[in-house]
Amino acid sequence: MTYRELAQLANRYAAGLHDLGLRTGDVLVSMVHNCAEAIAIYFAAYQSGLYIVAVNWHLTGPEVAYILGDSEAKAFFASDRFAAAASAAADEAGLPASARFAVGEIDGFTPLSELGSADAGRPRERTTGAPMLYTSGTTGRPKGVRRPLTGADPDVVSPANTSFFALFGLGPYDDHVHICGSPLYHTAVLNFATISIQLGHKVVLMDKWDAEEMLRLIDKHRVTHSHMVPTQFHRLLALPEQVRAGYDVSSLRSMVHGAAPCPQETKRRMLEWWGPTVTEYYAATEGGGTVISGAEWLNKPGSVGKSWPYSVIKVLSEEDGSELPPGETGLVYMKMGASSFEYHHDKAKTDESRVGDLFTVGDIGYLDEDGYLFLCDRRSDLILSGGVNIYPAEVETVLITHPKVADVAVFGIPHEDWGQEVKAVVQPAEGVTGDDELTAELLAFAAERLAKYKMPRSIDYLDELPRDPNGKLYKRKLRERYVPAS
Repeated sequence: MTYRELAQLANRYAAGLHDLGLRTGDVLVSMVHNCAEAIAIYFAAYQSGLYIVAVNWHLTGPEVAYILGDSEAKAFFASDRFAAAASAAADEAGLPASARFAVGEIDGFTPLSELGSADAGRPRERTTGAPMLYTSGTTGRPKGVRRPLTGADPDVVSPANTSFFALFGLGPYDDHVHICGSPLYHTAVLNFATISIQLGHKVVLMDKWDAEEMLRLIDKHRVTHSHMVPTQFHRLLALPEQVRAGYDVSSLRSMVHGAAPCPQETKRRMLEWWGPTVTEYYAATEGGGTVISGAEWLNKPGSVGKSWPYSVIKVLSEEDGSELPPGETGLVYMKMGASSFEYHHDKAKTDESRVGDLFTVGDIGYLDEDGYLFLCDRRSDLILSGGVNIYPAEVETVLITHPKVADVAVFGIPHEDWGQEVKAVVQPAEGVTGDDELTAELLAFAAERLAKYKMPRSIDYLDELPRDPNGKLYKRKLRERYVPAS
């Protein structure tokens, strides 16, 4: 699809939304898989001054209905592959039939092909909209991150976006090719794909991510950059050596990753394979952040980098909010984005997360003497056992390096004497059986690398851990197996 064809499709949808009565500041919700229509819906909203909420496809009908209601959506787009959840959500939210549109066919939804006129020009009221993405909801209800609209000209790429891309050596270059293999409902994935288009890059959009297929597409299209998550690295490295060696990845320039902690051994192996193109950052839907190049990481293994040139990173005491010196662990605060944000319909959560123009998402970490940030874990995931703090991420980083482990989650469960004890849930590697023999092997492996108080007291096994395709682990769902939600 050419840029002209994409623009024509976006204009058509924008005109249709205007005819429905949507105006600047209104909200549309998109539950559409990775396809050209999903991108066109985004740009229709972007040039019409609308907020677009991209919904996680894996949510149930009631969960989507909550977002439709909380965001006050005036239009809902859904793919037919999610028909059951979409229909249930629209019904529960009381969304009128005139506001429902389907990519494909869904009973009670208007085919998207019928929205707007094929000869529609640019919107009559043209102003920049914005994504309003909902936090993943690993604990409690998700909240929409909403920023004031700027009223800017949508033809001008935001300076904040160009500054962000410059962190990774990306700019308006004709030879850049972006590959998008993760779902577009993820903040960074959506940003990387749409900003790449705005900067004139070719975008290769994968409907569903597959390790070898990604390598084939990188080779075929001479891909230069992408946004990835550690889970994808892990699966790429699991491919047989002869498969990995069969594809040319020499075109890669900036393979950016974030969104989830990356085990050091996984990162090291990716750097050995792809070279210093592997760049990491730390940020959130709400703002950010830090960045570290592959070369820097080799000198500061485990770090997520130094603050962006236009950002600030501070570590504050949980007790009194004072700024902590290098080496001391506390709550990590980052600078808010180009414009202040609020959690939609949750002023208390908004206020609780802020100190001045800084905010926190609850991560615990420390800065070293050189200003590099090291993360320990989420405050909500911290295990307090016998009065001692235990960071699950540290235990997970050890266990995931065992060749018989495909994925792992570590969290605390109640213990009568210690308060909490360390529980590990492991997804065995393909062909490996999770049994007492494997447990003994993993505990012996961990005992050589972890202090005794950090050791899991027990290990359970699941065929697959509850992660979304972006690598976000839903520990809440695992904890509820052991500690029923109150």
